[in-house]
Amino acid sequence: MKVLAIDTSNYTMSIAVLDGQMVLGELTTNLKKNHSVRLMPAIEQLLQECGMKPKELQKIVVADGPGSYTGVRIGVTVAKTLAWSLQIPITGVSSLEALAANGLFFPGYICPLFDARRQQVYTGLYKDEAGALQSVKPDTILIITDWLQQLKELGQPVLFVGSDVPLHREVIEQELGEQAVFAPISRYNPRAGELAVLGLQKPDEDIHSFVPNYIRLAEAEANWLASQGQGLQK
Repeated sequence: MKVLAIDTSNYTMSIAVLDGQMVLGELTTNLKKNHSVRLMPAIEQLLQECGMKPKELQKIVVADGPGSYTGVRIGVTVAKTLAWSLQIPITGVSSLEALAANGLFFPGYICPLFDARRQQVYTGLYKDEAGALQSVKPDTILIITDWLQQLKELGQPVLFVGSDVPLHREVIEQELGEQAVFAPISRYNPRAGELAVLGLQKPDEDIHSFVPNYIRLAEAEANWLASQGQGLQK
C-alpha cells in the first residue's frame, strides 16, 4: 500500500511516503515557520523525488493531535482535502503516539511530552511489546509535577522523548532521579515514517466526521464559553 503520512502538530513538520514495508522518502524539519505555506510544496517535492504521483496514493495518515492547535488543524485539513480529492481512506494517529515510536525497544516505559504552558504538558505513557507500541496510560494534559508523581509510583525506568523535554528536565530529574532516562536529541522530533507504520495498524476514519483531537479547548474558545456561562448567570 502506498501511504502519505503528515505531521504538523508542533514546530516539527514531517512527511513521509511509504510503499508496503518500505519508507521511500521522509522529510523532517524543526523550524518556527508557517506550516500552511510549506506543507503542500513539501508534499509535492517529496512525491516527485520518490517518483510517485498523487493518484497512486492509497491512504493518507495524519497526526491528529494533541499539540499546537494551528499546527494540528493545518495537518488534518490538508490530509482530509487530499483524501477527499483522491477518494482514498484517511487514518488519524495520536501525535504523542507517533513521537513515542522513537523510543521503541526501550526496556521500560516511554513518555512522549509536549509543553502545554503554565507548567502543563500533553503526555501519555507507552511501552514496547515485542517491537509494537502499546498504550499504558491514555493521552492527557496534566500539571507536570502531578504527572511525575504517577510515573514515580510505577517504580520502573521512564524514557522521556520530545523537543520540549529540556523545558521540564530539571523538575523531572528532581522528582524521578535515576528513574528518568532522556532520549538523545536525534530522537526528539517525531518522524512521519513511524507515523505511517502506525497508521497501517489503525482503522480508517469517516472523512466527514474526522476532527483533530485537541484534548482541551483552545484558550480563546474556553474563554468565550466561560464568558457565555457568566452571562447566563446574570
